[in-house]
Amino acid sequence: MTLANFRNGSWSWKRFGKVLFSPRPDNLEPKLEAVRQQLPTPVFWLLGKTQSGKTSLIRALTGNDSAEIGNGFQPCTKSSCFYDFPSPSHPLIRFLDTRGLSETRYDPQEDLCWCARQAHLLLVVLRALDMNQAEVVEAVKTIHRQHPQWPVIVVQTALHEAYPDPQYEHIQPYPYQHSPFHQEVPHALAQALLYQRDWFKDIPAYFVPVDFTLPEDGYEPADYGVDALWETITAALPEGVVVLLHGTEQHKELLSFHAKKAHPHIISYALLNTAVGAIPVPVVGLPLVLAVQAKLFHSIASIYGLTLTPKLYAEFTALVGAGVGAGLLARELFKLLPVYGWAVAGGYSGAMTYALGKMFCVYLYGVNSGALPDRETLKQTYRDAFAQARLLIRLPHSPNTRTTDSCRCN
Repeated sequence: MTLANFRNGSWSWKRFGKVLFSPRPDNLEPKLEAVRQQLPTPVFWLLGKTQSGKTSLIRALTGNDSAEIGNGFQPCTKSSCFYDFPSPSHPLIRFLDTRGLSETRYDPQEDLCWCARQAHLLLVVLRALDMNQAEVVEAVKTIHRQHPQWPVIVVQTALHEAYPDPQYEHIQPYPYQHSPFHQEVPHALAQALLYQRDWFKDIPAYFVPVDFTLPEDGYEPADYGVDALWETITAALPEGVVVLLHGTEQHKELLSFHAKKAHPHIISYALLNTAVGAIPVPVVGLPLVLAVQAKLFHSIASIYGLTLTPKLYAEFTALVGAGVGAGLLARELFKLLPVYGWAVAGGYSGAMTYALGKMFCVYLYGVNSGALPDRETLKQTYRDAFAQARLLIRLPHSPNTRTTDSCRCN
């Protein structure tokens, strides 16, 4: 997309609306797929025995239920399968699950070849009281020797199995960040956790004890330790994708059940538009940006149980007003393109897509609840989401402007 295109207001609610409700040209999908194939998908490689808690870990990180996760796995090697989140068509994170470690001597070479060119995080899942883990430990050491740059997080699960009695409750606040452990941690549990950690003394690994249970198990919270796990993942992979996936406290206040389901989809489409928007050919870049945003809006509406109709879209744009989105993007690119080049155009397309998706979620929540948000609430949602996405995509600010300038809506 060129500076002239944005200066002349090529992106508009009217033009976007036409794309939303028009048949897509046949050549758009192949172009989007070509761009999608170039996007890096982080692989969270789970190594652990059967029943170690790998599915529960994915459930805690994604919010998807166990049946949905189980049905979503696809085989990729003789011993492994993968689960794409939030969807196979727009994967944000790929979970690679290696099975059968306790049944045969596992050789990770095939999986290493499959993963070799992707971003990685190795999640080693150990049941806290299971001391028969030789195959798992050996596999981790083999992988680490070949790829010492991959972060290793050892997730120690099923803590409640080491509690002194069934009525014992999870310790609050979470006490496992530091070693030696707090004296409240049961002695048998502390000894088991430390014994397992000693297996990895030659590897710079992170350790996170967790207890992911079902509500009927009676332990509160059912995702004990998930915040500590997210903090550790963020420390190991500090780039924007993972941080965006977890969200922020201010966004959690707006996240209904539907918004939580929509959140990873919004990130996936925003990342796709980050790549699409960097194409320096207006006749190619802008139609693709609009097409991606249209797919996102239809996807969000479906998650909220609604059909995106021209009437619904007209009511949304009338409430929002013309100043959100187009004016912001045009003004910022007008300032930044001569200085920073085409990559910035892609970044701003991605940030804009993220912000539009968040704003549309707030609106649809109002539609379903019968209490529409006011215009200022929608604008503030857009500003906050755009600012968050820009920081995490690491976009520059406009020359000679303050931080708040880039988030001002007309």
